Amino acid sequence: MTRRVTAIALAAIALAAASSISLSAQGGVAALGQEVKRKAAPTGPVSHLPDGTVDFSGLWVGGGPIQDIEREGGLPRGTLEALMTPSAKAIFASRKEVDNPQFHCLPMGVPRATPYPFRIVQVPTHAKTQYVYILHEGNIHSFRQVFMDGRKHPAELDPTWFGHSIGRYEGNTLVIDTVGFNDKSWFDNRGYPHTEQLHTIERWTRVDSGHMTNEVTIEDPGAYTKPFTVKFNARLTDPGDEMMEYICQENNQYGVAQGIQ
Repeated sequence: MTRRVTAIALAAIALAAASSISLSAQGGVAALGQEVKRKAAPTGPVSHLPDGTVDFSGLWVGGGPIQDIEREGGLPRGTLEALMTPSAKAIFASRKEVDNPQFHCLPMGVPRATPYPFRIVQVPTHAKTQYVYILHEGNIHSFRQVFMDGRKHPAELDPTWFGHSIGRYEGNTLVIDTVGFNDKSWFDNRGYPHTEQLHTIERWTRVDSGHMTNEVTIEDPGAYTKPFTVKFNARLTDPGDEMMEYICQENNQYGVAQGIQ
């Protein structure tokens, strides 16, 4: 049994005990009291695709909030509550752990992450990128599609969990602009809310061969009085690691595992 299997074999109930899961700065994954120690990520030069574009492909961990978007994103405690509209404050105050969408096998939205790996795929690799796909192992094997062909956001969008994403390259940075969200996802396990007016701009920067940063500017006039920016780190997983099957929707045991009927 590999090191990753040891941690991820418990994935069906790991989300239910999300308060016991953490991703350390060195990439260690703790799940229900078990911890996987990872090797230090490589620090060599950034690789490029044949057309000269930075290669973001690979299996990564991190890159977004899990427990607390303020703390993990570098904001002082109380920043977001000070920015919340009255309606957002009321929603935040009313939320309970049992209502967390992630604990019910629902998509995580943006910029939220899980302690499990995600893969970035750029298509094609030998010509100008037309699409970027972000494949998530955790929760329900979700995926995001980022259009890189120069199109604009449609004038009308049906609200979705991951919204409509368009992207472009700026040097070593992949910039993803997303609108068209529904208001169902939480930013983290604390339950910070957003509305359908949410607009995110992610700036994924590959700083070396094994590390990326994700700086996210969040604008949502329906929930926050002004935009704010949070920043997260991601690292390449160990050589040989692959995404694994993650079954959530067929065995949602959150209530039973937590003694909630």
